[in-house]
Amino acid sequence: MNLHEGVIFLNGEFQERSAKLTVINPSTAQPLGYSVEGSADDIDAAVKLAQAAHDSRAWTSIDPLERTRILGRAAQLIREREADFSAVMSAEMGMTLNFAGWMEVPMAANALDFFASLIPQPKGVTAPFSLAGPQGDYLAMTLKQPIGVAGLITPWNFPLLMPVWKVGAALAAGCPCVLKPAPQSPFTALLLAEVLHEAGVPEGLLSVIPGSDEAGKALVAHPGVPKIAFTGSTETGKHIMRSAADHLKRVTLELGGKSANIFFDDTDVEEAVSGALFGIFLNSGQVCQAGSRVLVQRGIYEAFTARLKARVEEMTVGDAGDFTSDIGPVVSREQWERVRGYIEQGKASGATLLTGGVGVEGDGFFVPPTVFTGVTAKMSIATEEIFGPVLAVIPFDTEEEALSIANLTLYGLAGAVWTRDIKRALRFARDLQAGTVWVNTYQILSPTLPFGGFKQSGLGRELGPQALEPYLETKSVIVDLNDTPMQMF
Repeated sequence: MNLHEGVIFLNGEFQERSAKLTVINPSTAQPLGYSVEGSADDIDAAVKLAQAAHDSRAWTSIDPLERTRILGRAAQLIREREADFSAVMSAEMGMTLNFAGWMEVPMAANALDFFASLIPQPKGVTAPFSLAGPQGDYLAMTLKQPIGVAGLITPWNFPLLMPVWKVGAALAAGCPCVLKPAPQSPFTALLLAEVLHEAGVPEGLLSVIPGSDEAGKALVAHPGVPKIAFTGSTETGKHIMRSAADHLKRVTLELGGKSANIFFDDTDVEEAVSGALFGIFLNSGQVCQAGSRVLVQRGIYEAFTARLKARVEEMTVGDAGDFTSDIGPVVSREQWERVRGYIEQGKASGATLLTGGVGVEGDGFFVPPTVFTGVTAKMSIATEEIFGPVLAVIPFDTEEEALSIANLTLYGLAGAVWTRDIKRALRFARDLQAGTVWVNTYQILSPTLPFGGFKQSGLGRELGPQALEPYLETKSVIVDLNDTPMQMF
């Protein structure tokens, strides 16, 4: 496994830095390697290179179809290096090799292909022109132009997919970018930079500056960065908004979630349990749209919980690098303590621990898949984002009750309804306060569809054609075609 240790990616090359951060393998709780504590000076150097690339049109002057081919080559290189990406992600943040190879890498490559396809599409429009007073002959149009340097801050839970979503959108829109990955998972982002450079992305278009708070704050505050895209916690998103306001930066925020996965009693119990497991335990529950609240109609509640317990207890928790592991560790000791703390809160609040919640053998940061029943809608385990393999099961009787419980949250990222009643399904698709609603499935995303949240789950959308809009300025152009200029005086 080739780790880019002790370096940043700047001006098309890996440059060593002396300030080091230790990256821990969560499966062993032992050091994996050394990353860089990126500084404000590193951020400034990256922004200046990106600004120079923007001003010289180093990217947008390349034929659009060639830019499409460059991103397409990068997507293919990601596929070809699936084993490399999977190994790095597994080692640095605990994603199982099964999940990395089955979903993370293919989804990232597909997203990059999709963004490549948007590059040559016309973005401006011509418009009919209306002028108060004397009418004349005018041509009116809009131009879409890249906003400038994009500052991208990504989380540790999807160390390839999240950078691809942001870098892909920025480059498709024509923006150079500076990427600050999470300190827990820097090596995947550096490997992505290597692939993009190999595919032909020009020098200065992408810099990767690993680091922690100093680098992130410097990027958000830098006056040369008009656009910030962030994925992470809601509280950090609020801090970014406050800082970005000083320069009126355009901000895209994909934040927390406490999504409801709703099962009506006309759903097959085995299908329901499979949908609940996939909704919460994917990536050890470290998924922003995880279905961490399962709402089950009373007609199938007892059968559902019995089968859920049996299926959970069949799951294997172990080293993320072992293909037999269903669930790997959580990312860090800090996250392990946080998740364990919520399990204790759940027990103290009166919820019933159906299964899990006890230690797992090994030195890593392992939390067994944990299920609580007897949960009420206002318990902390039902209202606060845990970001771990902990599921709260809540019974309900009527549609109205289910909808009320589902929307009783400050978040609104995703949700799902399982039913054979098409009218009920469409009512919930309309009325759930969430940016993505699934019907009889969960966790299925397509790069062709926008992704983002309602309420405190964020601002703006990633993926879909809409993902490019925050990286583009709209300019109106009015051309006088009259033989005689307008004269008023």
